[in-house]
Amino acid sequence: MKRTHFISKIQIAALTLMTSFSVLWANAQEKASDLKVDVNVNKGDSSADWMSNPIVWVAGALILILIVALAARGGGSKA
Repeated sequence: MKRTHFISKIQIAALTLMTSFSVLWANAQEKASDLKVDVNVNKGDSSADWMSNPIVWVAGALILILIVALAARGGGSKA
């Protein structure tokens, strides 16, 4: 049997400790799913929610793309 150095024993002990800590941490994360969380989202129809409408975002993106395309095209004539 080969004798190991003192530093190797410290490295093995540190790796064992880190592995044990990660197993405990993973088990703690698994137990967190038992929590009862009640999330209330108010989906009322109000005029203040127009920004959450996807059609507004699509139209805004199209207008932005059109402006960028026109600016990149340039207005000068080719000589």
